[in-house]
Amino acid sequence: MTETARFQSFDDPSHREGAARIAALRAAMAQRGVTGFVVPRADEHQSEYVPPHAERLAWLTGFTGSAGTAIVLADRAALVVDGRYTLQAAEQVDTGVITPVPLAETSAEAWIEQNLPAGGVLAYDPWLHTPDGLARIERAAAAAGGCAEPTSLNLVDLVWIDRPPAPRGPVVPYPAAFAGEDAQAKLARVREALAKGRHDALVVSDPHNLAWLFNLRGSDVPHTPLPLGYALIRREGRPLLFLDAAKVTPEAAAAVEALAERSGPEDLPGALDALGAAKARVRLDAATGAVALRRRIEAAGGRVDVGPDPITAMKAVKNAAEIAGSRSAHARDGAAVTRFLAWLGREAPQGGVSEIAAVARLEAFRAEANDLREVAFPTISGSGPNGAIVHYRVTRGTDRTVRPGELFLIDSGAQYLDGTTDITRTVAVGPPTDEMRDRFTRVLRGHIAIATALFPRGTTGAQLDSFARRPLWEAGLDFDHGTGHGVGAFLSVHEGPQRIAKTGTAALQPGMIVSNEPGYYRAGAFGIRIENLVLVEAREVAGAERPTLGFETLTLAPIDRALVVPGMLTDPEAAWLDAYHARVRETLSRLVDDATRAWLAEATRPIRG
Repeated sequence: MTETARFQSFDDPSHREGAARIAALRAAMAQRGVTGFVVPRADEHQSEYVPPHAERLAWLTGFTGSAGTAIVLADRAALVVDGRYTLQAAEQVDTGVITPVPLAETSAEAWIEQNLPAGGVLAYDPWLHTPDGLARIERAAAAAGGCAEPTSLNLVDLVWIDRPPAPRGPVVPYPAAFAGEDAQAKLARVREALAKGRHDALVVSDPHNLAWLFNLRGSDVPHTPLPLGYALIRREGRPLLFLDAAKVTPEAAAAVEALAERSGPEDLPGALDALGAAKARVRLDAATGAVALRRRIEAAGGRVDVGPDPITAMKAVKNAAEIAGSRSAHARDGAAVTRFLAWLGREAPQGGVSEIAAVARLEAFRAEANDLREVAFPTISGSGPNGAIVHYRVTRGTDRTVRPGELFLIDSGAQYLDGTTDITRTVAVGPPTDEMRDRFTRVLRGHIAIATALFPRGTTGAQLDSFARRPLWEAGLDFDHGTGHGVGAFLSVHEGPQRIAKTGTAALQPGMIVSNEPGYYRAGAFGIRIENLVLVEAREVAGAERPTLGFETLTLAPIDRALVVPGMLTDPEAAWLDAYHARVRETLSRLVDDATRAWLAEATRPIRG
């Protein structure tokens, strides 16, 4: 296969320069008299996907995951990553100079406490840490007998000679037909929240919230249509919006100027000083607000209240237009994924499909769908043992052929103008083993348990998480990631505050979209994950004494019947699978070609038929 993907790069992450780059950073540390430097995987907005000029952790270490923290001392360095990236980190970094550390064993703060020498000065960039995150680092440094100090310039930037420039992707208005609520009405809701919290102003540091609030979209970061910038929403007076003028289109400028005063990013510090001088009480987002913002306001005399940005909760509850758009996007996306699965079923058993070729083919099918803008994240295309790497990213160096007798896992998503999708399917190439079928069926039963759950209003994702794990727990098995994350409306594929996970503390509300994706991974052998997106909705339950919620499944694509052990399913579970497949068949048959339609009919037959 010689296909290349339209949206995704397969360049190999290089750790060959890791030793030289760590050495250069240590030289910069020595020049400034500091003992260590913290390098989080973050930009000034704590974004999941960051622009190339903010990929400091990847440049320094070779690690390309979406979360991690490096701590570089004069004589040692560590890269702390969570369970998604344990295998990936070990493969990507030069372990001769950087030690990968699983978060489950040691946090970044614990590593600092154990390794920072007494009297040591640990430097950090105040734009890349939130107040809560920095407080943990400061406590760890103090416990080690040292201290943490800010730098005026990021030390990685000083040694990153060929650092890319900041992005200037065009900022455009988001059509009202898809947004479903005009920006003026959204601003009124935010001001009500400020009044309720007795805040004089809100610093909007999360670009997702900025985009949602002003009905704007951009292209400053990969995979998410974000315009990078800030806003100040005052309880009284017009909002202030800080965007690089060079990237604001005339249409966006006209839309914004009817609502807010617009300035460049260079004017933000002065606006923060003015808030401080007015003794304003300012809400700063705990999740994305940088320490630098807090310190600027407080230095000028203001009071900063660190807590949730109220826009985050508003954005999470989708309105009727956003829900309709998501349903429409999922139907088109389901057709593209089904065409891909039919193609894979024909080609993979012949041994001619590589992981990269699979990504390219899926992206080609998606490109034929209306209103596709980008892939929502780098596609996880893992065959055999690569499928066991939870956030595996195929490169030209790791690419392998999908082989008969193996499982193939593909986790992908798309950004359409009317919605964001995220779907994972695991497919058997040739006859699967009994173990594969057992594990798959347990994962499927957990998936069905979430899909069919009924729960009272006020239930959190943490309370539902074990539903997905019970079939695995019964066999002494588990998985190390959350069961589900929130999803935006033509915004981030990973959106809070809602999530189904052990740490999911936000109550689920009607209109929220979350993923349902239990899995199982046997290192060195195979990975299994089944993911659909679901919409929280109100449910009528006869005799119910409390308001009850449930889920509507939005994602539409077949689940591999060859991997299901029918006898392991209860009658209600089998009925759910058959009903889901009937809906998939009915919805998608009119959207696919004749050959795919025939394949779809076979792929969605009743499981016990």
